[in-house]
Amino acid sequence: MIDGKLNILFAASECVPLCKTGGLADVVGALPSALSKQSVKSSIILPFYSTLPKTIKEKALLVKAFEINMGWRKQYVGLKKINYRNRTYYFIDNESYFTRETLYGHIDDCERYVFFSMAVLESLKYIDDIDIIHCNDWQTALIPTLLNKFYRKITGYQKIKTVFTIHNLSFQGKLNSADFISILGLSGSEPWLSEVFHSGDANLLKSALYNADKITTVSPTYAKEIKYSYYGESLESSINDIDNKLVGVINGIDINTFNPNKDSKIYSNYDSNEGKKKNKESFLYQYNLPNDGSMMVGIVTRLDQQKGLDLILFAIDKMMKLPIHFVLLGTGDNNYEIAFREIEKKYPKRARCFIMYDDTLAHKIYAASDVFLMPSKFEPCGLGQMIAMRYGSLPIVRETGGLVDTVIPYNKITGKGTGFSFSNYNGDELLFSINDAYNLYNNKNEQFNGMVESAMNQIFSWDESAKVYKNIYLDLV
Repeated sequence: MIDGKLNILFAASECVPLCKTGGLADVVGALPSALSKQSVKSSIILPFYSTLPKTIKEKALLVKAFEINMGWRKQYVGLKKINYRNRTYYFIDNESYFTRETLYGHIDDCERYVFFSMAVLESLKYIDDIDIIHCNDWQTALIPTLLNKFYRKITGYQKIKTVFTIHNLSFQGKLNSADFISILGLSGSEPWLSEVFHSGDANLLKSALYNADKITTVSPTYAKEIKYSYYGESLESSINDIDNKLVGVINGIDINTFNPNKDSKIYSNYDSNEGKKKNKESFLYQYNLPNDGSMMVGIVTRLDQQKGLDLILFAIDKMMKLPIHFVLLGTGDNNYEIAFREIEKKYPKRARCFIMYDDTLAHKIYAASDVFLMPSKFEPCGLGQMIAMRYGSLPIVRETGGLVDTVIPYNKITGKGTGFSFSNYNGDELLFSINDAYNLYNNKNEQFNGMVESAMNQIFSWDESAKVYKNIYLDLV
């Protein structure tokens, strides 16, 4: 500890505002700030990507240059540091691994992040006294394993603990076992390799399950789900092995960025349903949709099978028989991109499908939509439903993962809730929920508006999650 404070090093492959492809970056960007309110000191270590902001690349200072052994060869490591926006960032520099146009999608991705994990541990010799390394997803999953197998007896490493967070179990970091042995310079007969190998490959995420001191997931329900084969991604046996150190902690959102009362990206600021209507009117006008009282259904998503898009495509024609406007923003799988472009062509006066990513447009959709579709096949946590509620757009979700933990389903007896839900991965059930939402919107507008107010009053800040994480850290040191 430094000055009596816990000192946490977050190891990750991305972080807002420096580099982002998904929700992982939002978490790594937000949690350290929330922890600072709990008197927890933290810093973040990332790859020194060529895509980092220019000011970061120019002003980051070299702390130490050294080499690490990767099997039969040596690799350069440049440890860099910068204090940026009241936060300390460290970087692992290696041009051959991190001078790429994109963060991921390369044939040597696993090798790149094995290198990163090795370099992070070696860099601790030049970083202030760290109590805990908080590792995130498969890209940093090897850190707890390498720490236990190679560094524990080295001065300065004995007391370091590790927390590993599973953000999405479907991404595991799978590497040919022979390549893994070669990269680490192993004989292949090490007993602990059973903690790494899985179905013939080295599985980086599996190794963290057995070697991290604590395992967290991004929602309590997801922590339960991944113990079963439907959600376990073939690792459910290992998940059950380590059940005693597994805990689910719900993510938060940045309530300053997502604040309809101050958001500069939306048409008109508001703190009630009445003010929200102005945003819908402006959106309909800008995108040439009739302002005829139809319910606006919004979607902001990655176009991926996980997100329940097959259910939407199954239900779309029946859905469009209702007086609704359908608005989607997203990019991803080419087949889904084509399918949603065709939907706009089929319903030119009632559907808008933006096959792109545009953060400003995303905010406008959240602010303008009456309901927000999120019928995910699985959803470790999900941020979209929390953002939607913050903006008064009632989510329609499947009961899985973090969607269960954050959305209070509409109760037909009491008329209360913060959204609508259905249990089975079934297009008809999705359609039933859309019909429920429409009937409430059209026939019981007072109840619908009451739900909107309830949704907007939900608190999804990082403060509560940070308190949970602080207690997890304290239990380890």
